[in-house]
This record gives sequence, structure tokens and C-alpha cells, in this order.
Amino acid sequence: MIRSNRNLGFVVLARFVSRLGGTAVWFIGTMGVAAYVFEATPRQLAIMSAINGVAAIVGSLAAGVLIDRFGPRKIMIWAEIGSVPPVFWMMGAPTLPLFVLGSAGFSLFGIPTWTAGASFAPYIVEGREELERANAYIEGGSAVGFVLGPAVGALVANAFSHRSVFWVMIVASVVAAVSAWFTRIDDSPHPHAKHNAWSEFKAGLKLAYTTRTLRYFILLGTAVWFGFGAFQALESLFYRDVVGVGVEWLGWMNTFFGAGLVLGAALLPRLPQKVVSAKGLTVLTFLTGLGTMLYVGSTDLWLIAAGALVWGLFFGALEPLHRTLLHLDSPHEYVGRIVGTSQWHRSAGELVPLAFVPALAVLIGIQQTLIAGGLLVAVAAVVGFRTAVSIDCDRAVDSGARAAQSEPV
Repeated sequence: MIRSNRNLGFVVLARFVSRLGGTAVWFIGTMGVAAYVFEATPRQLAIMSAINGVAAIVGSLAAGVLIDRFGPRKIMIWAEIGSVPPVFWMMGAPTLPLFVLGSAGFSLFGIPTWTAGASFAPYIVEGREELERANAYIEGGSAVGFVLGPAVGALVANAFSHRSVFWVMIVASVVAAVSAWFTRIDDSPHPHAKHNAWSEFKAGLKLAYTTRTLRYFILLGTAVWFGFGAFQALESLFYRDVVGVGVEWLGWMNTFFGAGLVLGAALLPRLPQKVVSAKGLTVLTFLTGLGTMLYVGSTDLWLIAAGALVWGLFFGALEPLHRTLLHLDSPHEYVGRIVGTSQWHRSAGELVPLAFVPALAVLIGIQQTLIAGGLLVAVAAVVGFRTAVSIDCDRAVDSGARAAQSEPV
């Protein structure tokens, strides 16, 4: 498929290099520099993550409206270019507050590149199976970048310095912008019933929250990222204070996680078509919660590596499946805003736990808090399973009715 679809190839390349640079900067550059260079406390890391989360929410909401108006190609190009100045800022920031300011700018422009990449598939393919495969390829390319990003970041940090990692993102942003520029899609301005951004934004939110399937998919995804929120403040401290290893291990272990992402994304199109359903999404969410607990359930590096791989496997299948279901139930002219709404829920899901995670870590421990996050995801999937069954039953009834109407009399 990727060989016969030139546009898909360029999108996959753009997401690959952008994710490579982004993960190198996030794990080693942003969280690593904050924890190891500025010696940030759990509370300071939580505050930094919260500021980044607010910037990401603003970026994702704005990106959704802009994508539906101008197409994902233009938004990806300009967002990649816009992420470069904040990276330069972080590279030279002399204090933690100034460093946090740069990281917020990076989140503001970095998240729209993700939102644009997640919105591309309906612009370059048609049909249920084609959407699933395209999303799997795009997420797979992104996952390969996730595999290599932490490893590249760890190598650069060891060979030069922690802040040298930021050069990886600068180069990656330029390459991703050029790759997106070579895509050829219909990105002419789309006509809208409303003629201002605020009205378009509200229309997207209304559709997302009043459509039962979209609402369920978005809220289930929020639960996943709510459970993941503790990692924003505690993952680097888990390696520093619980496992007792250097920052490079944060990069190496996330490389195992990234390998699982690649395998999961590659596996999804090979699973039965009934997996592309609300029940399939819910089961994968439950397995993702279990994988989270396996990842942080031990201080043995071998077991952590195995847990990272398994967690990544489930998560790697979950992400493109979630995106495919959103695309299938979104009118084409609303794709950007629905994906943007899902993205801001993702950022909010990561943001809210930061209000209590540092205190909880002090009360019960860093490792125990991270395990609780995985348990929360698994419980959310169990609670939502009845709704998923009902959604799939309604889909089956609707499909049967449409099939009956299309039969010749």
C-alpha cells in the first residue's frame, strides 16, 4: 500500500522523523534536563508538565479548526517550522523557569504536528480497510521514530551533553516539514456554514459530544491518558530514585516500548475485522492498563524492559484503532476538529493527575503511584464494556437496515 500511495509515504516519513526528534527531546532533553541538570523535584516536574499540558490543549484545539479549514498538510508544515525557535530557547535557557517557558512553546507547536498527522488518512485513502491500514502505517512510522528517538537521544547525551539532544529535533523538524510539503492532497479552503473560527470550534465540540460513538471513543481515550498522566511527573524519577540508574536508561527502556508500538501497529491490520469495533477498542484499553502495571511493577531492568515491550505492543495497536474509529464516524469536513478534540482530551487527561500525583507519590511511593495509573485504565475499560457492547449492537442493526434498503425489490 505504501509503495503505491506516494502521499502516504511522505506522511509516514514526516511522522517518523518528527516523532524521532520529539521523543529524543522529550525524554532526554525536556524531562531529562529538568531532572538531571536542574535537579527538579516531583512538584517542579509536575508544574512543568502542567504548563506543557495547557499549551498542548491550546495547540490541539486551534489545530483542529485550522486543519478543517486549510487541510493537514499546511498545518503540519507550519507547525514543524514553528517548533524550532522554542527548541533553540531550551538549548540555552540558564534557569528552570526559562527552560519551562521554552518547553511550553515546544508543546504549543509540537502537538499540532501530531494532530495534523492523525488527520491525514481520510485525505489520502477511502474505505474502512484502507483507513485502518493507512492509520496503521502512519502510527507505525511514528512508532519507529519513538523506538529510535530515545536511543538517539541517549547516544547524543552520552557522547556530548544533555542539551545537545535538542539539535536532533531541529534537524527532524526541517526534514518533516519538507516531507509534508511534498504531499499532494486537496487542501483548498473548505466552505463552512459558519465563517469564524469560534463558531467552527463550537460546532466541532457539539458534534464530538452529541454523537454517542465519538463521545465514547474520546472519553475512553481520555481514561487511557489520565492513567498515563503520572508518568509525566514520575517516570524520570522512577529511574533516578527507585531503580537507581542514569537518565540514559529512560531512553533505552522507552526504546523497548517503542519497539512494542511498532509491532502493535503492524499487528492491527492482521487482526480480524471484528476488532475494529467499540468492544475491540475497550479490550485493547484493558490490556494497555495491564501492560502499564507490568512495566513499572519491578525494579529489575530485564523485567522493566519486557514490560515496556508488552505495554508498547498493546498501545501500538490501540492508537491506530482509536484513530480509525474516530475517522469512520466523523464527517470529512469535521475530521480535524474531532481529532483535535480527542487530542485536547488526551492532553487534559495527562494534565489533571499532575494536581495530585506528587502528593500521592510522597504518600504511597513513586512506583505505587505509577502502578495505580495502570490499574485505573484497566478499571475504566471494564466499566465501559457494556457501553461498547451496546454501541456495536446498534451498529450491527444499522448496517442490517441499510443492507435491506439497498436490496432490489
